[in-house]
Amino acid sequence: MARFSVAGRATVIGTTVRAMASVFGIAATGFRLREVGVFNTTSTAVAVALCRFTNATGVGAGLTAVSYDPAAVARCTGFAGHTADGTVGANFRYATLAAAVGSGVIWTFGDTGVIGPVTTALGIGIICPIGTGQLCDYYIDFDE
Repeated sequence: MARFSVAGRATVIGTTVRAMASVFGIAATGFRLREVGVFNTTSTAVAVALCRFTNATGVGAGLTAVSYDPAAVARCTGFAGHTADGTVGANFRYATLAAAVGSGVIWTFGDTGVIGPVTTALGIGIICPIGTGQLCDYYIDFDE
C-alpha cells in the first residue's frame, strides 16, 4: 500500500453537514485513513469532528494528493470545502480547538486505519459539529 496526503486551508466554513475537506474512494479503490490533523487559524475556539459521509453531494474542488512514495499515484480523491450539504453519518472523532491560532488536534487510527469503502458515494470529512464554524488548516493521510 502507498501512503498519500492532502493538505490545505479550508476554502469554506464547515457546518454540521458541510465538510471543510474530505476524502472519497472511487469505484475500484477504497482507502485506509491513517491520520488527520486540524488546526485553528483564528483566536476563537471551534469544535471540529471527523465523520463519515454517506453521499458525495457538492464535494468541491479536487485536491492533488501527495505521495510519500514518488513513484505511486493516488486513485482516491481528496476534496476541498464542500459546496453543498451532504448526508453525515456517525462521528469518528470530536474535539474543541482552543481560542489560539495554531491550536489543533491530530487523530491517528492504529494498525488497520479507518476503512474508506470502494465506492464514490462514501467518504470521510472534517466538519464543525456544533457552534459557529470557521476556516481551519488540515491534513489527511490515507493509504491505498
